[in-house]
Amino acid sequence: MMPAALLVGAPVPAQQAPVTPLSPSAASGPAAFSPTAEQVTLMEQAKRVGATDVTTASGPDGGMILGGKLDGRLFSLGVPRDWNRQLLLFAGGYATPGAQPTLPDDPIVKDPAAGMLRDAYGQGFAAGVTIYDKNGIGTETATRNLLALREFAGRLGASRAYLAGGSMGGNIVMSLIEQHPRAFVGATALCGVTHGWLSEIGALADMRAAYIVLAAGTPYTLPGGQDVTRSGLPVTPPAGDTTDGDTFRTAQKMKLAAPVLALFTAAKAHPDGPEARIIRQVAAIGGFAPDVVAVATPLYVAALGMDDIVATMGGLPVGNVGKRYRPVEMTAAEVAAFNAKIQRFQADPRATAYARKWHEATGRFSIPLVTVHQTIDSLVPFSQSEALGKIVAKAGNSRNLIQYAVPPTRMKLPIPGDFEGYTHCGFTSMQGAGAFRVLRSWVETGKRPAADAIK
Repeated sequence: MMPAALLVGAPVPAQQAPVTPLSPSAASGPAAFSPTAEQVTLMEQAKRVGATDVTTASGPDGGMILGGKLDGRLFSLGVPRDWNRQLLLFAGGYATPGAQPTLPDDPIVKDPAAGMLRDAYGQGFAAGVTIYDKNGIGTETATRNLLALREFAGRLGASRAYLAGGSMGGNIVMSLIEQHPRAFVGATALCGVTHGWLSEIGALADMRAAYIVLAAGTPYTLPGGQDVTRSGLPVTPPAGDTTDGDTFRTAQKMKLAAPVLALFTAAKAHPDGPEARIIRQVAAIGGFAPDVVAVATPLYVAALGMDDIVATMGGLPVGNVGKRYRPVEMTAAEVAAFNAKIQRFQADPRATAYARKWHEATGRFSIPLVTVHQTIDSLVPFSQSEALGKIVAKAGNSRNLIQYAVPPTRMKLPIPGDFEGYTHCGFTSMQGAGAFRVLRSWVETGKRPAADAIK
């Protein structure tokens, strides 16, 4: 079986970059950590201003990892020994529904932000994350939880706060800076859903619906339910099944990926055959690359996540009634037959309204925003970045936005057939840390960054 990480378009290992060097953390845990008087004061202050279940551990270079709960929700904050009273918060990405959300206990050593939190910490910034209320679509609760952490850090003495996010976290960034314009002084989004959920979910639904039609009657059909308005397979083990939840979800991903891999194997053997044609058609309809990871990942995200989308948004936020698809390499008769067969689904206005609030970009924000997007991404298309640029320009707000398009990265899949695939959010640490450094310079100097500052 193919390792799960390779089919979610996991980032390639971060390359070493000239970011701020840090000494290793001391052994973690209360017995190993001897806080300074200032750190003891900060810990006690955290308790007074709203944190519960407060924990402390040693951080790099004599700093402290401050953990605990805010209104019952876990947070983790790295505070350097010589804290400059500035803050960077990071919004993480989408996780398959069904599991309880998790949080890195040390956001500096276990940096989830492509080196950004580690580098900011090395520059004297407190840097942290908060847990989400649920996996799956989480913009609404993540917005509230991050805002609560921002306010808490302010009560600890943070005078200036920056925001960053990746993938779904880019959508959370847009939600926060457009709905809470005074909370942060600058923001950056990496590989983000910066246009919004309507186009992203629409692409996933279209791609799955097209695949179902085009693979019908072939060995490449997807397992499970074929209704694109519902999840195709469950994400939690059935009653009586003692399989670990994460193991169960990995197996479900593999079930959905297996026919796609078989399709690509056949296409590789016969590049001019019907399988290769199906791949080109499915990818074009979804707006993704005709690549094994860029086809498999959207398909299984749609097939495992649709029930969560509907439950979270109160219905299906997108529809295709009246839409005419024009698959590539089809005759007029084939196009007509395809449109007659493809499943039609109607948007629920309440769900569409929810998606617009949590969150479709308006382009109206008042702080510097830096976005970085690979020109090919296996889950969040580059079109998300392009659409944001157009929305911001239409709002007359281009002065507050700079966007960087960086080359895609590919990874070799350790399976028979010598396959490679595009990554999702496959940034180097130089690109991750560089995004924050570019943003910080812009905020502090007022000078717009160079067009080639991130490559």
